[in-house]
Amino acid sequence: MKEKFILSTLILLIGGFLTKILGMIIKIVMTRLMGTEGIGLYMLILPTFSLFIALAQAGFPVAISKLVAEDTKNNKRLIFSLIPLSLIINVFLMIIIIIIAPFLSTNLLHDKRCLYALLAISLVIPLTSLSSMCRSYFFGKEKMLPHVISNLSEDIVRLSLIIIGIPFILPKGLDYAVCYVVLTNIVSELTSIIILFFFIPKDAKISKSDLIPSKIYIKDSLSISIPNTAARLIGSIGYFLEPIILTSSLLYVGYSNNFIINEYGIITGYVLPILLLPSFFTLAISQALLPIVSNLYAKKNISKAKRKIKQGIFFSLLIGIPATILLIIAPEFFLKLIYNTTQGSTYIKFLAPFCLLQYIQAPLSFSLDAMGKSKDNMKATLYGTIARTTLLFILSLFKIGIWSLIISTSINIIIVTTYNLVKVKSYVTKSS
Repeated sequence: MKEKFILSTLILLIGGFLTKILGMIIKIVMTRLMGTEGIGLYMLILPTFSLFIALAQAGFPVAISKLVAEDTKNNKRLIFSLIPLSLIINVFLMIIIIIIAPFLSTNLLHDKRCLYALLAISLVIPLTSLSSMCRSYFFGKEKMLPHVISNLSEDIVRLSLIIIGIPFILPKGLDYAVCYVVLTNIVSELTSIIILFFFIPKDAKISKSDLIPSKIYIKDSLSISIPNTAARLIGSIGYFLEPIILTSSLLYVGYSNNFIINEYGIITGYVLPILLLPSFFTLAISQALLPIVSNLYAKKNISKAKRKIKQGIFFSLLIGIPATILLIIAPEFFLKLIYNTTQGSTYIKFLAPFCLLQYIQAPLSFSLDAMGKSKDNMKATLYGTIARTTLLFILSLFKIGIWSLIISTSINIIIVTTYNLVKVKSYVTKSS
């Protein structure tokens, strides 16, 4: 068990590191090709993108990983029970996006150039849902290599398409360029799905009984996926409302639209990606932790589950503490190195200590999912999002500019991490 956890973590760590590097390269290329305004425009629609991905996935990936890890069900029948339900949800969401996109771009995001990119989201979400469900099966089996290879291939394809396509499309306008960036996900997700199929055992056979949806399997999955989806939905709604509230409030108190887009682009395009760079490490630990803790908790082996959770937190802090110190001391160095700018250095110095708590948030959250306590993740997200959204609105009216976003984000991190930590400690103590 120990060797499997370390091996899984190492595979995910290496893959996560390479994926993060590719992600940063994609951001750098986008920034160089489209400029700060282009990145700002892309970041305006990104919360909406994240919201609909959360809705489209419906929490099924976490449910599949947990149930496959417990090893008590027909896994093929489990997958085929959820695929039809997932398709119905995705078709419904596609229609919703098409209907609301004009109103959303004009009246809420206050920029008509977002329209085409918002419409493009409807074409991407079904493939994102399917690829995430395929990955979750391999997670449950503790086979991390398929996930890593598919992720890397996905990013390489997307990077290639951005480098080749944006120079040709950009002369038509930033709105077309941002729309194209969203549409590159179609080809990259298809690539990911095809690669995952190559890892299915050659002797795997599907019988007619495997194709028949099981009401019991669907019910068990929904008991996990609904609270998980609610948590993601709450967080995504808060993220979705963020640029709307920020833009509307700051425009109301006298800031220009160009100032808001530029500063918001600095925070979301430069500052947060650098601060969350170490999160590839904590995510790798958390993903490796989920199937192991699920299996141990199902077998009532609480003491081992507790040790694995402690290891996850320890390893997260082991990388998080040095990263935080470096970012506080030399934020300009990392900004210059990665983005060839020093804009946002003050924001990094302020946020870095709070992001140390963010680094242990993932292991705690995944541990709650593994123990079947997704409702607590939902509550933590709810409390944090309410606090963040309320503070964002109130502080924006005090004419402190983008600092309203910085402060409200910090409070959100404190609330969510503290709540999850208390709950995880409570459950492992009661059960042991």
